[in-house]
Formats: sequence, C-alpha cells, structure tokens
Amino acid sequence: MPGPLEGKVALVAGATRGAGRGIAVELGAAGATVYVTGRSTRARRSEYDRPETIEDTADLVTAAGGHGIAVPTDHLRPAAVRALVDRVADEQGRLDVLVNDIWGGENLFEWDTPVWEHDLDNGLRLLRLAVETHAITSHHALPLLLRHPGGLVVEVTDGTAEYNRDTYRVNFFYDLAKTSVLRMGFALAHELGPRGATAVALTPGWLRSEIMLEHFGVTEDNWPDALDRVPHFAISETPRFVGRAVTALAADPEVARWNGQSLSSGGLAQEYGFTDLDGSRPDAWRYLVEVQDAGRPADVTGYR
Repeated sequence: MPGPLEGKVALVAGATRGAGRGIAVELGAAGATVYVTGRSTRARRSEYDRPETIEDTADLVTAAGGHGIAVPTDHLRPAAVRALVDRVADEQGRLDVLVNDIWGGENLFEWDTPVWEHDLDNGLRLLRLAVETHAITSHHALPLLLRHPGGLVVEVTDGTAEYNRDTYRVNFFYDLAKTSVLRMGFALAHELGPRGATAVALTPGWLRSEIMLEHFGVTEDNWPDALDRVPHFAISETPRFVGRAVTALAADPEVARWNGQSLSSGGLAQEYGFTDLDGSRPDAWRYLVEVQDAGRPADVTGYR
C-alpha cells in the first residue's frame, strides 16, 4: 500500500542525527522522497567529530520505505543552500515539506553561565548556527515550496512557546536561540498562510538522541539504566516520536488549522493518535511543568 506521503518531497535541513534524523526516517516511512542535509559525511566530519553522517540518514530513509537523498550542505553559506534548492527543483519540480532542524550548538553553550561570563565567540557562533541558518534556508527554499498549495514548514526548537515564555532556558544564548526559532514559526505563518502554506514551530520532549544517550552512558536498548542517576529521564522519547509528529502534520489535509502555533510531539500524539516506538505517548512538556519543575518525585504515570 502506498504511504500517505507517496509522491511528496521533503527537505530536512539538519538531518545528520537526533530529531532531524528521526523526522527524515518517519517521512520516508510514509513514502516521501526526503533530501537530508548536514555537514557530517562519510568523507568529512563537522566540528562535532561524531560518527553519524547524512549518508547514513539517507540510507535509513530508503530502508524505511521512502527515497533518501543526502546532500552535504553548510546552511550558513547562502550559495550552498541556493544550490541545494536548485537541485531539488531540477530533480523533483516541487517541495512539499521543509523542516528547519539545523542546530549545531551542542558544544558551544555553558550551563547557567551569565552572558558576561560566557565565551562570546561561542555564543555568537551558536546564534548563527541556530538562527541564521534557518533564515537562509527559508529564504531560498520557500519560493519552491509555494509552487504548489498545501506546503508545510516546520521550525524545530526546544520548548513550547508557553514553557519558554516562563522558563529561563540554560543561558542567554541558548534561551535566545530557541525562542527565536519559535518566533520564526509564528512569523512564517503570517507570510505563508495567505499564500496557501502552513508554518508551525515544533518541539520534541526530552530526546534520547545519540548525544544524550552517550552523555548518560547508555544506549537505546538499555536507556532505563540511566534512571538511577536521572530519574526524570523516564519521560524521554526517541527521535522517531517527533518524526511521527511531523508526518502526521504533513499528511493532514486540514493542517492549516495549526498555522502559526507552537506544538509538541507529545501534544500532537494526543491529537493524532500516534505513539513512540515502544507504543507509549510521552507528554514531556506537561510532565516537566507538573512533576519535574514542581519538585515532585519522578513518576510518569499518566504522562506516557
């Protein structure tokens, strides 16, 4: 049976690992052709110096049932992004889904460090990687997306608009970056909505990314072993969960009802009925407010 996104074309910008990879794979599982971009390739690693590559992601997309196409791209270089979009236009003639998941700041921020003590070069580099890249990509990709009605843009961030409004996130630079991406989803909605497309901001919950699992010294197979040290990690989710959120949005003929909204993987799971790989529906942002931030003991009952 054809998937719900058969014949659709997606670009996941920043798909080397983490949420971007999970989103790309789930779009592929729904039948889409997915262009996956990033700076880490089998021939050359980015400054992350990690083993994940965009070619690996493309292979996973194809194995899931879609067509994965890896295109090495530095999204801080407008000419490179323009060449990427030109290639999509030449090969496909359309773009139905744009996912801006570019981040690259994992090694650049310092926890709970005020702006006057934080390394300035790292902070400014973080803002360029997390904000400027999204603007460059939207500038070049949106004319192609608008060629056909019904296009979807997903700005991936960390935290809902409500949570980030009331919560200091890590430090000045991190807080500014993640809030800026939320506002991008809102601003793009005003520009795209009247032209027949939809834009949203979307956050995963506590993500069991490759980097997070490594940080806690566990794998996806034994991740509960980390709960003795980090009990609230029990609410965490795989990158495929937010991928299923994007796929549900992309397949929804009434997706315009979400235009301009701040969404979460857990919230959309309640709306669309999808689950994480283990069959659960972790609602991380509600849990963080009502349990973790409230100082209650870790207990995911009723939250997944």
